[in-house]
Amino acid sequence: MKESSEEYITGAFARQRSTELSLGATSARERIRKIRALAYAVKYTYRQQIRDAVYADLHKGEEECDITEIYVVTTEAQHTIAHLERWMRPRKVPTPLPLLGSTSHVRYESKGVSLIISPWNFPINLTLGPLISAIAAGCPVMIKPSEYTPRTTEVIEKIISSLFPATEVVVCPGAVETAQTLLSLPFRHIFFTGSPAVGKIVMRAAAENLSSVTLELGGKSPTIVDKSADIGLSAKRIAYGKYMNAGQICIAPDYLYVHEEVKKEFLAELQSTLSVMYMDAPKSSAAYGRIVSQKHADRLQEMISEARNHGCDIISAGKASNEDRYVAPTIIIDPPLDSQVMQEEIFGPVLPVLSYRNIDEVLATINEKEKPLALYIYARNKSLINKIIQNTRAGTSCVRQNNLQFFHAYLPFGGSNHSGIGKAHGYHGFLAFSNERSVLTQRSFGATDILRPPYTGWKKKLVQWTVKWL
Repeated sequence: MKESSEEYITGAFARQRSTELSLGATSARERIRKIRALAYAVKYTYRQQIRDAVYADLHKGEEECDITEIYVVTTEAQHTIAHLERWMRPRKVPTPLPLLGSTSHVRYESKGVSLIISPWNFPINLTLGPLISAIAAGCPVMIKPSEYTPRTTEVIEKIISSLFPATEVVVCPGAVETAQTLLSLPFRHIFFTGSPAVGKIVMRAAAENLSSVTLELGGKSPTIVDKSADIGLSAKRIAYGKYMNAGQICIAPDYLYVHEEVKKEFLAELQSTLSVMYMDAPKSSAAYGRIVSQKHADRLQEMISEARNHGCDIISAGKASNEDRYVAPTIIIDPPLDSQVMQEEIFGPVLPVLSYRNIDEVLATINEKEKPLALYIYARNKSLINKIIQNTRAGTSCVRQNNLQFFHAYLPFGGSNHSGIGKAHGYHGFLAFSNERSVLTQRSFGATDILRPPYTGWKKKLVQWTVKWL
């Protein structure tokens, strides 16, 4: 992909900086109009172009594109439109007794020119979703989409240029050079979605300019399947959540711990579900995607080969193909904990399945790793569910489901430490691009007016009384 020139990037940044105050002063009605226009363009005007582009880049079928790209953006827009006026309203706060005579409130003001760096796995969803939050907050935005999805980037450019002047939203296509130029600029806020390794680079660059950040990262999201679970239903939900988008999902179940008493039954149900989902032929199924690049496909094949060399049983729904970056749905049984597939985020259609008997050992293994973006629990035993949640840490969790927390507009979405910093979606996305500005107004005589030096006599006693009783 052709890089955006330094002149283009710095010029666009300067123009957006000159308008950030006026854009931040826009009303809820003006922002809603822009969000509604964006949603209409995605849902109607450019819908087929989006489908065609995402299929060309990722072999993602129309139905999956509608669910995971179009629907997510339009529902985010609808939720924001419904609530934005209330979100923007100044919020009054109580007055402490020592500050009687004053009133206080919190205002939500635009942070200013922001940068969105979006990934390739959901190129529409993870670009336009954060954009809606930025528009809601009144921020000018520069967007750097992934170089791995060039056809989708072309459609994003069309959508943005048809709806927004460059002083409000501009797209900067390119790869590493473009990203480096952008990250050298003093953005007010940076919203990045990608790997923890690149997230560290983004955070270092942001620190140079003291830019605030939202980092939506990833990690190895564990899934526990207890013997109390509905095994058939669990297998169906896990299969759908894992193999959607050919497993290229940051919140997909990364590895499974299945109770040894139900492991055989679970594996049989999982294989049966895969056969039904992809009609025993994933490679020719319109519902099964492709890996974004040959480099990524080769990495997945290395994981599978290493597991095979370790003597692991491997269940695969077909052979890989370099012609179209096809990696079959694959299950690896009991890989060693120090193997590549258990050490690195998989980000593909490869699912390690391990057995367990003692849940405490599972929790210890999970807690030895970095905090995951998601942790999933399949069980009906309430005490076990509570034990797992209370004794682990994760950005998000689902019980008897997976991935759906991302679609819930009222829930904050994001990781913890290694799996992310900050939250997104709905009100939490609005907050990410907003500064909560505190304002105190002294309306009459206040207690602090009599607590100025010199501290002698009754003033000294008053200070002591204040500290003791207030």
